[in-house]
Amino acid sequence: MPRDTYSKRSLGTLARRLKESRVLLVGAGGIGCELLKNLLLSGFGEVHIIDLDTIDLSNLNRQFLFRFEHIKKSKALVAKEVAHKFQPSAKLEAYHANIKDSRFNVDWFANFDVVFNALDNLEARRHVNRMCLAADVPLIESGTTGFNGQVQVIKKGQTECYDCNSKEVPKSFPVCTIRSTPSQPIHCIVWAKSYLFPELFGISEDETPDFDNTEDSSNAEEIANLRKEAQALKEIRGSMGSPEFAQKVFGKVFKEDIDRLRGMEDMWKTRKAPEPLNFEKLQEESSSIESTVSCDDQKVWSLPEDFVVFKDSLDRLSKRLKTLLDTTKSDLKPILVFDKDDVDTLDFVTACANLRATIFGIDPKSKFDTKQMAGNIIPAIATTNAMTAGLCVLQALKVLKDDYAHAKMVFLERSGARALNSDSLKPPNPNCPVCSVAQGRVKIDPERATINDLVQDILRLQLGYGEELSLSNELGTIYDPDLEDNLPKKLSELGVINESLITVIDEEDNQPRVNLELVILTEKPEASTEDQKPITLEKVPQIPRKPRAPTPAVDEQVNGTSVPNSRKRDAEEAGLSNGEDRAKRIASVSVANGDGSNPIVLDDMQGGAILIDD
Repeated sequence: MPRDTYSKRSLGTLARRLKESRVLLVGAGGIGCELLKNLLLSGFGEVHIIDLDTIDLSNLNRQFLFRFEHIKKSKALVAKEVAHKFQPSAKLEAYHANIKDSRFNVDWFANFDVVFNALDNLEARRHVNRMCLAADVPLIESGTTGFNGQVQVIKKGQTECYDCNSKEVPKSFPVCTIRSTPSQPIHCIVWAKSYLFPELFGISEDETPDFDNTEDSSNAEEIANLRKEAQALKEIRGSMGSPEFAQKVFGKVFKEDIDRLRGMEDMWKTRKAPEPLNFEKLQEESSSIESTVSCDDQKVWSLPEDFVVFKDSLDRLSKRLKTLLDTTKSDLKPILVFDKDDVDTLDFVTACANLRATIFGIDPKSKFDTKQMAGNIIPAIATTNAMTAGLCVLQALKVLKDDYAHAKMVFLERSGARALNSDSLKPPNPNCPVCSVAQGRVKIDPERATINDLVQDILRLQLGYGEELSLSNELGTIYDPDLEDNLPKKLSELGVINESLITVIDEEDNQPRVNLELVILTEKPEASTEDQKPITLEKVPQIPRKPRAPTPAVDEQVNGTSVPNSRKRDAEEAGLSNGEDRAKRIASVSVANGDGSNPIVLDDMQGGAILIDD
């Protein structure tokens, strides 16, 4: 019996539409693995998978397509290889790349029938949202946090987009970022608290059963390297209490591991490579510093001071653990657990986080700030990922039937009477800076076109803009009335390349136009002349005015006394003013993965939460 027999019976004529469809899956992590499996078993004929990350040991407990032998390999490439077994007749393409690369432009997105977001950071999700809107391709957005999940259907001109409701910045960070490419102090704090501390004083995450390492194994070299790395800290831990212990730990995590990261040249093409630290040099620089420096928890310690606190706290913790080992008579070996109210553990985490921050050019934090930031980790729930991925496919079936009237925003919630709740899709927010915009395309000669050419020849002469306007791209604001120094600069000097997006913001006071998003197409003429304009507009776009702000409710006058309008008051008391209740509900779930992603459990604590996405 053919594999698609039951799907044909269930879906009818839609089964053929699925087989002929071409879909894009952005992200191959917790949700992505489940979603790829669902897409293939549902009968989707062509799936393109893109993910920048490589597989880490900590991924294996919930990203079921990956095994121990896949560690260090590309998530996208391995996902393609393993998932193909679910539907050998399907066409799969995998890209180990960043979705924000210039080759994945608007025209590339336009080749797909539907796009699925299974990402782990807000910036990338917003980028995909913008590209799908520009290409007029439907997007299925998804995310999970612990037991909660959300699925949202986004269609240009018909539904709200990802940015129609403002979202507070979440405390959510990808595990791969924490382990390899930190960019914020919190990344370093979580690394010190949830990786280095357990490795030295708790339970190592690399304690795994034996696996195939025969000569026939295609991954023998990767397995050997992983075993070597896992064994290094175990051997160092065995020297605990010796005079060389601090130097061995320091050399491993602040020198050898950093040198290994620097060897991954592709990782540092667009960012500054980390700089390893030298133990002997810091030893000399810190010779006159007292260990009591750790008592000043409001001060941001200098690098030599961090070094002193690192050695001192390491010694204190080593003695504590050794005492426990000597006095414990049970078969279970005692361990130390991080506690933000424990001076020794907090000193160690603060010092190690600051040393790592220095390596990556990140600002260090005081012990007081570190204590506030080191909170609980919301666990990743594999079942939540699986349920969310299933909901994504159900909504995609409605999208492919062009049945947006029955498509829903679905919430997966542990609390309440029902695990699944849904809300009808709302129309676009007329004030959304992303989807309620006009769009246009301009062609430029990259060697001649300047900001002045764009502002004067296109925006003011052809489109009728006034004096008050600003231009921005991925680098930020590149022109406004107070930034006229950029007028003579070439667009190429300001980060504008082929398929770049420039947003034009009308800043007139009297009912300004909606934002205009220009797609820049670079075309260098074979033989340019003075008569040829360096920048031309493909087609004059329609740029409507923004809707006028609603007139504020007028308070009623009762016997000469101002009384709030009753309808306005009733709405506020019901929690429905300006749709804030719904917006907050959406934001609270949709930012959960940062990257709507899949948080990973790193330890259990009481108190506030920091989400660690994968």
